[in-house]
Amino acid sequence: MFRNITPVVQNLLLINVVVFLVASFILPALNQWFALFNIQSEYFKPFQFLTYMFMHADFWHLFSNMFGLLIFGPLLEQFLGPKKLFTLWMVCGVGAGVLYTGYSVYQYKSLESKVLTFEANPDPEYFNKLVVQNRGYFSPEVFDFVDAYSRNPNDPVYVERAEKTLQAILRLNVNQPMVGASGALFGILIAFAMLFPNTQLFLLFPPMPIKAKYLVGAYAVYTIYNVMVNNPTDNVAHFAHLSGLIIGAVLVYNWKKDRNSFY
Repeated sequence: MFRNITPVVQNLLLINVVVFLVASFILPALNQWFALFNIQSEYFKPFQFLTYMFMHADFWHLFSNMFGLLIFGPLLEQFLGPKKLFTLWMVCGVGAGVLYTGYSVYQYKSLESKVLTFEANPDPEYFNKLVVQNRGYFSPEVFDFVDAYSRNPNDPVYVERAEKTLQAILRLNVNQPMVGASGALFGILIAFAMLFPNTQLFLLFPPMPIKAKYLVGAYAVYTIYNVMVNNPTDNVAHFAHLSGLIIGAVLVYNWKKDRNSFY
């Protein structure tokens, strides 16, 4: 595997590993500077559309993305050439960040509208609905408050606490950053499946061979399902993964139409 590593793949691996080590052990502030924040957040900076894809939440997040690059990247680089592989990685990564940001703004606006609806007409049942929809932000103790509020719906103390709770959730939502090269990696995956659809890959779990087009197709279906379900306790940016798939597919489709673009 390492004998066949190609220059762009090698450099991307090195950059990501070095940045992770620096952010983890030398300069932790990089995690806030370079992560991608919602454009409505006070922490947002335009350069984060680029830098977020070199940041990772933990070792396993880094490992999974770099392992995927190491498996699929070299053959793609040999086929497409270094410039096109680098273009694919960067365009899918940055593009996924841009599309995910638009999606996160939509989600924030939707939540903000619901909070304003509650503030205009405080109601315990509506508050409970918002808590359930956004339970990923809460500790289990919040449901004790929901029960108490439902028994005292007109008590101004409970109403004020409910309003403050929802405002806190809005702040958490808008200041939730995204990190990782997954959008770029999903562009690599769809490119591999489109260019080498019948290549046999061997899974570890379960231990069985599978063609690239079926493996990536399964990933795509799983990603679409998670975007549609939108589980509030799931902190994976599935929409960014889907964006990387779509952008990668469009790029490779256009490259395939112009066969002179391949090396």
